[in-house]
Amino acid sequence: MKDLSLYIHIPFCISKCYYCDFSSFTNINHKIDEYINSLIIELDLYKDKIKDYSIKTIFIGGGTPSCINPRYINRILEFIYRNFNTSDLVEVTIEANPGTLDKEKVQIYMESGINRVSMGMQTLDDTLLKSIGRIHSTKDFYKSYEILRNGNMKNINVDLIFGLPNQSIDQVISSLKKVVELGVEHVSYYGLILEENTKFYKLYNEGKIFLPDENIERMMYHKATEYLTNHGYKHYEISNYALPTYECKHNLVYWEVRPYLGVGLSSHSNMRGKRFFNTSDINIYIEKLNMNKLPVEGEEIIDKDTEMEEFCILGIRKIEGLSKIEFKNRFEVEIEKIYGDIIKKHIDNGLILNDHNIRLTKKGLDLSNLVEVDFLK
Repeated sequence: MKDLSLYIHIPFCISKCYYCDFSSFTNINHKIDEYINSLIIELDLYKDKIKDYSIKTIFIGGGTPSCINPRYINRILEFIYRNFNTSDLVEVTIEANPGTLDKEKVQIYMESGINRVSMGMQTLDDTLLKSIGRIHSTKDFYKSYEILRNGNMKNINVDLIFGLPNQSIDQVISSLKKVVELGVEHVSYYGLILEENTKFYKLYNEGKIFLPDENIERMMYHKATEYLTNHGYKHYEISNYALPTYECKHNLVYWEVRPYLGVGLSSHSNMRGKRFFNTSDINIYIEKLNMNKLPVEGEEIIDKDTEMEEFCILGIRKIEGLSKIEFKNRFEVEIEKIYGDIIKKHIDNGLILNDHNIRLTKKGLDLSNLVEVDFLK
């Protein structure tokens, strides 16, 4: 039986952060019950389609899954346990925002089989939190963290963003120090990206916010990496750090281009040589499922060349790099025969190393986009 990872999208939020372009909505809580009913129908429609798969990981993302009644989360997971093969299930993650958790909610999560929580902390500086549109405070984070630990949650990730408007290197390191002192098992550390259709994108183009220059932004990245690795965290992907054995198993599926199914609004899937995605219109999503039709909006056949490209582009993000042995086993050809010129080019440029794996250098981590784009034929 083949392994499969399952992503579940919950698109509801209390408010929209200034940098966020994810498929999420505020002020439509009246649709929550109808949406969850539709999501259950969607899962039911996949019951026979994935009967030859064993679900290895589940990730409940958003939006803010922790802002809805936890009974909805329990209902979704109980349906999965009853109708799919979960005998090899090792990781069930839910995203949560500080200030949205309480003792009862965490208890229901634990009883539902959730064993990992990803907290959208972003920074532990209250002034910065307010400036990026977060509605929680550092006090809310500490309270939520305490509730999780008291509820016996043993695997917690925190998200941090660097390169924020008016952010200093000292503020970045201060947040990291507090995280390390808490003993958080996993840190996701992302550079701010200005996405279209976000408030930050509009403010930046109007000259109303100013971002740290590129040199400062890179210093934020490398100093944080140095600090975390010096305190026992393994840097295992460009933006991710974990204490031993706490790497995110679900995200590794994406970086290693293994099968995953996404359900819910705007979710993406990759399985059986095909990539497909759901509609981002919540009304169409609900309407189609009420007619027992899958809400798939587009799909693409993944041929061997495309699969090789994705294997390289996503795999090079891992700090250990691309396994040349795995590439040969998977595609029945040496990676140098397909990408030899590209590999040589970036060795000469000092961006990659080629030993048992092909991996990014420290300089390559800063310029990873230049390497990734070259794997596209």
